[in-house]
Amino acid sequence: MIPVDENTLVNAVDKVSGSVVNIASVRMMHDQLFRVFPVEGVGSGVVIDQQGYILTNNHVIDDAERLKVTFADGKVLRGKVVGTDEVTDLAVIKVESEGPLQAATLGDSAALKAGQIVIAIGNPFGLTGGPTVTAGIVSSLKRSIQARTGVLELIQTDAAINPGNSGGPLVNTKGEVIAINTANMPYAQGIGFAVPINTAKTILKELVEKGRVSRPWIGIASVKVTPQLARHFGLPPSSGGALVAGVEPYSPADDAGLRRGDIIEQIDGSTVDDPSQVASHVKGKKPGSRIAVTVNRYGRQFQVGVEVDERPS
Repeated sequence: MIPVDENTLVNAVDKVSGSVVNIASVRMMHDQLFRVFPVEGVGSGVVIDQQGYILTNNHVIDDAERLKVTFADGKVLRGKVVGTDEVTDLAVIKVESEGPLQAATLGDSAALKAGQIVIAIGNPFGLTGGPTVTAGIVSSLKRSIQARTGVLELIQTDAAINPGNSGGPLVNTKGEVIAINTANMPYAQGIGFAVPINTAKTILKELVEKGRVSRPWIGIASVKVTPQLARHFGLPPSSGGALVAGVEPYSPADDAGLRRGDIIEQIDGSTVDDPSQVASHVKGKKPGSRIAVTVNRYGRQFQVGVEVDERPS
């Protein structure tokens, strides 16, 4: 039982349901005899601009040959991909409409609290009668989930997110979009995940203008220095730092001479206690800038300069 007046939920759904769309995608696949055949997938999206920009998941439209967008009133328009971002699993598509479309209001996901009531809205099959609606609570904030492209920081909710609802909005009781539904755990009961809308806000402009997101990158994977690793490398038990677990060939880190097994102790003069500090520091830099990295290589400490580059697409 959701402890809130049902009129509040109805009003919230009414406010945003006209902005929720079904997205049918056609991909060309090959069978074992290399014959080509079309496969149709379905997902959802939410209109974010009266001119026809729609926010959805990247996996909903990835590799699609054609996109058919169906609105709550039954109107069908052809969609065109404007920008994609694998890292956040977000994408923007655009439709050409004769008149202005109903755009949803984007809220503030930073203001969310665990236990807050949320509503998942989707239009997975383009059926008449409006989108499907489920309600629940925010189960957890900043839940880190390992994805193919890295770690995604997501909102966890117990509002049911069904297949085909990916790309639809998660809204608060004011009818504001606070996240984009992105995945459900196939072997867990009643667990859904959504990308915070503030994450989307930070990249929307780049997706619309450039079609992709430029991210600073140096090309390393690192892990925390545990007491066991400290003993192995002959470091004091209280040593912090980030152990370089991998260096991508031809990356800025590779060019600077960083190696697997190096321990990053400082970055631009700041002590490193956790690998997340390295990632956060690089994230705040612009491609072309340089950072000073203090490295411990089997007991020998030295400093190298690493030029930050743009992450390859």
